[in-house]
Amino acid sequence: MLRGIGRLFTIKTRFEAMLVIYALALGAVERGAHYRQLYPGLGGWLLSLACTGAVFLAGAKLMETTRPDSKQRRRRSDLEHGQELVKSPN
Repeated sequence: MLRGIGRLFTIKTRFEAMLVIYALALGAVERGAHYRQLYPGLGGWLLSLACTGAVFLAGAKLMETTRPDSKQRRRRSDLEHGQELVKSPN
């Protein structure tokens, strides 16, 4: 039963990933505005930028993990140990 409930919270598609990123961004902007009020000046702005920067990092990871696998990797870091880089036919 817990496994079935856990499956509801799995992000499977890029659309679901975009919805999660949107929710994270709304929260980060709200927290950033609170930081700017609480810490006026440069400190508040830096904390606000850190909040939105975290959304960029998390969003990039979510979009990368929900990317459809075309069997043609784009970066060497995507390769498993011992695999060869596939050249594009272009």
